[in-house]
Amino acid sequence: QVHVVESGGRLVQAGGSLRLSCLVSGRTSSGYTMGWFRQAPGNERVFIAAINWSAESTYYADSVKGRFTISRDNARSTVYLQMSRLKPEDTAVYYCAALISGSPYSPTGYGYWGQGTQVTVSS
Repeated sequence: QVHVVESGGRLVQAGGSLRLSCLVSGRTSSGYTMGWFRQAPGNERVFIAAINWSAESTYYADSVKGRFTISRDNARSTVYLQMSRLKPEDTAVYYCAALISGSPYSPTGYGYWGQGTQVTVSS
């Protein structure tokens, strides 16, 4: 039983920065790789970034490389997504989830999805 809650989404101007948080509770002794995904209206949910338990491996979508940074603080059971140089196309609901099996780049292997947090980037 794992519970995931995202927070930190808000309205920001293009070029601005924002940090999202993902609080994970429950059975986490297995050390899940955690991922961030986003879904814009009319679009499918797509991979953004992922990080393994030790934080020694990170994965990024090409669309956010150099702008977004994923990190985690296991003492606080929290995964972060630091977003910089935001663009209007970053507008979406952002979700956090735990990787159950398979590739960290695909949403199909993830479970324990959070409720999502809305990020809106104005131009």
